[in-house]
Amino acid sequence: MAVAEKSAAVESGQDSAGAAAAAERRPTVIADDVHVVYRVYGGGTRGRGSATAALNRIIRRKPSGRVREVHAVKGVSFTAYRGEAIGLIGSNGSGKSTLLRTIAGLLPVESGRVYTDGQPSLLGVNAALMNDLTGERNVMLGGLAMGMSLAQVRERYQDIVDFSGINEKGDFISLPMRTYSSGMAARLRFSIAAAKDHDVLMIDEALATGDGKFRKRSEARIRELRKEAGTVFLVSHSNKSIRDTCNRVLWLERGELRMDGPTEEVLKAYEEFTGK
Repeated sequence: MAVAEKSAAVESGQDSAGAAAAAERRPTVIADDVHVVYRVYGGGTRGRGSATAALNRIIRRKPSGRVREVHAVKGVSFTAYRGEAIGLIGSNGSGKSTLLRTIAGLLPVESGRVYTDGQPSLLGVNAALMNDLTGERNVMLGGLAMGMSLAQVRERYQDIVDFSGINEKGDFISLPMRTYSSGMAARLRFSIAAAKDHDVLMIDEALATGDGKFRKRSEARIRELRKEAGTVFLVSHSNKSIRDTCNRVLWLERGELRMDGPTEEVLKAYEEFTGK
């Protein structure tokens, strides 16, 4: 089923005026009753926790006798549209990052479906770049990995470096990534990802790093991505970043979608719930 057709089906319960308004917008992501379950194998006999024992179980196709299930996302449904910046909020362990990884296709659903229009790109603070390579080489490789041509990466190279700010106190871009602080590395990752226009860009805590000047640049770039017809998802524990960046918020708690609506409305309810 096409994304647009699925959107109509998921939202069939709304009134005719709402349906007409939705039809004018182009859906990019549809989560339809999504459940995600982690299964953790282990325990029970001596040696089961060792790497050798784990490898033997894989070779023999025999999991350990004890299985623990973690129901991380429970029946989440929503439709995202082009031009939206959507914040994901909730307590630690509420399923925010798991949901993004599922939308990106990195985790399978237990039941339900995820439909996407275009290729989702997930940017996290822990996104892998190669520590033994210089920042310059990582910019080139990162751009190519996102689908840019070599000519496009070269054209945008200096803008990426300037945006990251990592050369403001020295020529760090020519040094190996292992010499960077965690904040410098995260800023470079964001700068590489933000250099390309994305169908769906998902950002997991990247704006929590860096100084206020970098956060303002990042927030401005997210607004530009929205204007360029993309959809942005942002996981952040900073309500200020959510307010400054997003026009809609999904609030997850214990894996369930507790609220979905305009930013200020959802944040107000969340702040009353948390007492913050």
